[in-house]
Amino acid sequence: MSAFESIRDDFALLDEWEDRYRYVIELGHGLEPLSEEAHNDANKVRGCVSQVWLEREERTDPAGRTVLHYRGDSDSHLVRGLIAIAIALFSDHPPEQIRAVDALGAFRELGLEQHLTPQRSNGVRAMVQRIRADAAAAVAAI
Repeated sequence: MSAFESIRDDFALLDEWEDRYRYVIELGHGLEPLSEEAHNDANKVRGCVSQVWLEREERTDPAGRTVLHYRGDSDSHLVRGLIAIAIALFSDHPPEQIRAVDALGAFRELGLEQHLTPQRSNGVRAMVQRIRADAAAAVAAI
């Protein structure tokens, strides 16, 4: 089961939005730490109300394929959780697979879209666009 599928299954067990909100914040606490040096302008995601940084690292999986690994951080607890969901969806996958993911559909599937402010929704879109641009650049470099 993928990390995102696990999150989706956990969401299905939570009936109340308040419980889901707390769960999203909890997910943010589990993010892989982002170094102070990585809190830089190059990693900053534009279009987010909160401060958001995404660091990309190219790795090789056991099959010898290039995969993109992500670490992220934010000054907002809720946004850290949204980053954790995005990382669960995209991180450690080949760029071609990342480009094929319907990320906004996945966030809709969790029921997040109707509970996020328009500014937070724009921030999620900005993160997704940034990750997709990274994947496109990685594909072009291959």
